[in-house]
Amino acid sequence: MDTLQGYDIVSDQDDLDHAGDAAIETPATVGTDERRMQVRAYNYWASLLGDRTLPSIEDLSPGELEDFGPNSVLLDFSAGIENPAIVYLGTGLRRECAIEGRIEHISDVPPRSLLSRLTDHYLQIIANAAPIGFEAGFVNQRGADILYRGILMPFSSDGETIDFVFGVISWKELASNDVSEEIGREVDAALRSSAIAGEVTPIWADGPAADEDDAGTLDLGGMETLGEDAPLADWLALARDGVEQARTSEARSHNALYRAIGLAYDFALASEGAPGDYAEMLSDAGIKVQARSPLTAVVKLVFGATYDKTRLTEYTTALEHAKAAGMKMGTFADYLGRYEGGLKALVRDARTQRRSSLPARPDRREAARSAMKAAAPLDLGTITTDQDGLAVVVARREADGSLAIVGALPGGLDLGQRVIMAAAA
Repeated sequence: MDTLQGYDIVSDQDDLDHAGDAAIETPATVGTDERRMQVRAYNYWASLLGDRTLPSIEDLSPGELEDFGPNSVLLDFSAGIENPAIVYLGTGLRRECAIEGRIEHISDVPPRSLLSRLTDHYLQIIANAAPIGFEAGFVNQRGADILYRGILMPFSSDGETIDFVFGVISWKELASNDVSEEIGREVDAALRSSAIAGEVTPIWADGPAADEDDAGTLDLGGMETLGEDAPLADWLALARDGVEQARTSEARSHNALYRAIGLAYDFALASEGAPGDYAEMLSDAGIKVQARSPLTAVVKLVFGATYDKTRLTEYTTALEHAKAAGMKMGTFADYLGRYEGGLKALVRDARTQRRSSLPARPDRREAARSAMKAAAPLDLGTITTDQDGLAVVVARREADGSLAIVGALPGGLDLGQRVIMAAAA
């Protein structure tokens, strides 16, 4: 179980091996895929945390999260907590809530929409300073019965203050009793006439056997080392064989996983010598190369494009580390085995190094104060007031002792009303 700052949620491995240990019970009509979306979102949040109390908003790009980005919303509290701004709304949520055009603040959220259910919980984040999971059912704006499960996760722009909240939600629309009974009869008939599919289990470096001794001999099923001039298709087949060996290994050991990742890296190196063949493979698989992370395509091609997104990201980070270090073919698996803390530690260290290389983010408070100190005085006639003739302004003491108005809040902001209330207290 992954437990952090009071939030208890099962990991993907818990879903596989301890389905009864879930922190939040799943309604009977909501499948495990819905639970796992929140698990994957939490794991993603935790992967950005590092050694910090809160993950940085700079590391979050909801639009690039193919897995749960369409089911997400990002709230900005930097202008106040009473009516936070909506700076990102996923396409799936937008369609479900029948939202057209721009939606800028919580107050703009349609009542009885799914988004209104998610945003009902955002103040709990401020109080708990930790991810909040929730689930319930309601009747939406179309009169449909909806079961939903969501998670809200805090982010910070300065490492201390929660000024952003990222939410992910999944849902199911319940059918009427007549339709449900008909579907049930059809499913029963299909199950009686179909073979039972075998379970496909992801590869985990931290699964139930992670602490067992990996020193034993692993049966690699006759896999052989290829020459560097071997066809690229052979390199891909070898890498996929490594993945299959790791998947079916009884212990799902670190050795098997590291070998699979090492073979994926070897395939990446081999693809550089056969760009045409590589492009054709990607096209056949329907995989596009990301300019920001080209090795993601390699990992998807080897492990499968529908593989767990958190693990794909970790394996890509590992391959990027090997590529940056200039490792040669056939060496990366052994390197992973010798790395103190293994794959998890390597991914953590690589991300820490990447963050440290980024330019320091300017202090927004100091930048704002500097701007006001240098701003030209405003023409008093241009300052707008509310219906009561009131305005909230920023004044600066000039060298001669006089006060100059150098800034004014736009009308209609809750922040302006709170300032007026504080001034009148």
